[in-house]
Amino acid sequence: MLMNEAKRVVAYLRVSSVSQIDGYSLDAQERLFKELCKNRGWQIINIYREEGRSAHVDSINKRPVFRKLLDDVKKGQFDLVVVHTLDRWSRNLRIALESLGILGEFGVGLVSVSESNIDYSTPQGMFQMQMMGAFAQYGSESLSVHVKKGIEQRAVEGKHNGTIPFGYESCWEKSENGEKRRRCNPEHPGGIHIHRKEGKAVKELFKRYAIGTVTLSQLAKYLNDSGFKTRNTKKIEDACGNLTSGPKLFTGASVRGILHNPFYTGKIKHRDKLLPGLHKPLVTKKLFNMVQDTMKKNSGRSETLQSKPQREYLLKGLARCAYCGMPMWAQTYHNGRKYYREHKGSRSIDQCIAHGGTIPCEIVDKQMIELVSAIELKGTWLEEVLSIISLKDEVNRVAKEREQVTVKLKRMARAYIDGLLPDSEYSRQKKLLELNLESLVVPDYNASEEAGKLIMNLPSLWNKATLSEQRKLLVNMLDAVYIDFKKSKSIIAVKPKPPFKPIFQVAVSKKESKIRIVNEPFSNKPNGSSLFLVETGEGRTPRPEKVTQDLLQD
Repeated sequence: MLMNEAKRVVAYLRVSSVSQIDGYSLDAQERLFKELCKNRGWQIINIYREEGRSAHVDSINKRPVFRKLLDDVKKGQFDLVVVHTLDRWSRNLRIALESLGILGEFGVGLVSVSESNIDYSTPQGMFQMQMMGAFAQYGSESLSVHVKKGIEQRAVEGKHNGTIPFGYESCWEKSENGEKRRRCNPEHPGGIHIHRKEGKAVKELFKRYAIGTVTLSQLAKYLNDSGFKTRNTKKIEDACGNLTSGPKLFTGASVRGILHNPFYTGKIKHRDKLLPGLHKPLVTKKLFNMVQDTMKKNSGRSETLQSKPQREYLLKGLARCAYCGMPMWAQTYHNGRKYYREHKGSRSIDQCIAHGGTIPCEIVDKQMIELVSAIELKGTWLEEVLSIISLKDEVNRVAKEREQVTVKLKRMARAYIDGLLPDSEYSRQKKLLELNLESLVVPDYNASEEAGKLIMNLPSLWNKATLSEQRKLLVNMLDAVYIDFKKSKSIIAVKPKPPFKPIFQVAVSKKESKIRIVNEPFSNKPNGSSLFLVETGEGRTPRPEKVTQDLLQD
């Protein structure tokens, strides 16, 4: 490929460490790129900056900017790509050959500022790229081997690797100019010592859990209420692509990680081995083992920690927060009153405007009972239901929605692996999508007919049923009940199971009832939704405000 003044050029700049993003490396690469273009008379079209991404990954999808560049190659937007060095492009030979093949297919050349000029459109350039790519991968793998040896040696010597666990701190600190200086004289064995406040908190965690009367979520709340935060110092991109860093709230999962960590007994874990550490232990081996036994007993059975596990709640497992969409807890307080509440201080989800709010069960349960007693079906309900299913081509719609949700799950998983989503947001969105997927089932005529018969017999069944049996009836009918316990203090929407959706569309409310379901599924989307708005009270509770509407449509 001939280099001439007409060439349209882009740069690909990359640093593998997030700490380099605001430093010299990216700025230096950009400066040298612009100097090269000026000297050769090339036209600069774009600059692609990949911040905090390793070139040794085994998938192009793990480098979003790199993938965007290759997509733009196919659009014919430029003639050349300039990199500072070949290892900025890729250190994985397979990825190098795959990406360079795309350049060659669309006639785009590759030039290195530091190495000799490379034109991938010629056989000589292709051979040279393969050789240099192989050497780059070899160098990266050799470095990886040496790093692994160093990590193993530190573990054998009893020194920690990676981030210092909560409860300890380093004997060294960084000054304002970035230089390391010792804060302890003399330095403690292993270079770390017990943190005065955090150490006491860790001991308290082990003591409380060993007794067997608290849950992981309650311990997370204890840490958050005490003002402690996790040791998250890594800069990562949030869902909007902004780089964020800093401590996070504790969750049940992060507390479990502490209680599972043998580091607190004075051990260093390297691969599958436990080695003696140089640091001072925070808990005894006996207490640690007692906690492990307690965790095994409580695994998946949090209700065993309740003083009265036989308690029943009408909307247990159905109640959802209308603002964040997450499931709500049902709990009986010491005064005997029952509440539905939004998770507080145990999920690291503090962006919900109803965070930690509660509403008495009796208020919501009363509305649910009124709703059940208000539903009626006309004599022609079955014909109307069959007409709805047939006209809306439910089979294709549901299949398409299932495919869309599955694709969203895969994309979100890739974004999480790439560090684009924080743990708490990934868990929340994954939970919501999985719940949505569970409810996307194709209803058939028989199922809808049986659902309609259940609705017709519901009043008599309901009056004879116990609280536990009433809950089972609701679980058979509904996937979720959305509650606004911050403003309207009422049920604002329900999500019926697939066979019941057409039933809700043709159902009517008794004239004397103070509560009703809006028959049309709530959504601005052309393919509809499975959510139905609920209006309560004499004056009819107004529709949810926009923030709630947006959440309900997700």
